[in-house]
Amino acid sequence: MLKASATVLRLDTELLIFPLLSTLAVILITVSLVALIMFFGGSEALDGPGYLVYSGGFVFYLILYTVIFFFNAGLVGATLIRLDGGDPTVGDGMNIATKKLPTILGYAVIAATVGMVLRAIEERVGALGRIVVGLIGMSWSLTTYLTVPVLVSKDVGAIDAVKESANIFRRTWGEQVVGNAGIGLATFLLFALMTAVGVPLVILVSSINEAFAIPMGITLGVGYFFLALLSAALQGIYSAALYRFATTGDAGEHFNAAMMDQAFRPK
Repeated sequence: MLKASATVLRLDTELLIFPLLSTLAVILITVSLVALIMFFGGSEALDGPGYLVYSGGFVFYLILYTVIFFFNAGLVGATLIRLDGGDPTVGDGMNIATKKLPTILGYAVIAATVGMVLRAIEERVGALGRIVVGLIGMSWSLTTYLTVPVLVSKDVGAIDAVKESANIFRRTWGEQVVGNAGIGLATFLLFALMTAVGVPLVILVSSINEAFAIPMGITLGVGYFFLALLSAALQGIYSAALYRFATTGDAGEHFNAAMMDQAFRPK
């Protein structure tokens, strides 16, 4: 299924635009927040009334989740067009995401609320409690994994999209975990390979001539960045295919039907 997802990405390399724009937007938002905090007194600005700090954190989460879900919706929407036999463009994905913006905003409110509640609990419990909170957070991520494909494909509200994702999770939990682990493992191995080869090479070149080490270090950093975009794009494509198969029994021409059917067969 990882190979099938990569095949879809090869056919539509412009799908990488969505995680690229999402990443750039997240960086811009984060830098803006840090600059705002520094302007109002740095870390001392976080020592104000608790309700102000949590309100600010909620707004930050809300903006961040809205941006991430928006571009993910564009990626998933464009992928579904490809799986249906079409030839999507970045504009097609953007149009789909824009039409679903009210639902995306509603889902962002839900996600931001859950995130703030878990963070507040984590700050008030011990080490064991943090582990429990971490497991709850992981469970939330798994059960809402297909929320974006649901809200892209159906005319439903945010709460119904979350419920539908949770219902599908009961049938696809194994493939969600294994599929995501597979993409994560492939990304980690490539990251480790780049580090094992690139870092010693940069150090060696730096010992000979520092001027040549700078562009090599920049190239390595660009490689890491591209690898992160590739992983995000494959995750979005995989979620779209998984949702399509779970709801229609067909994940598209690039995903082997027998393989998918075997994956979902009750054990």
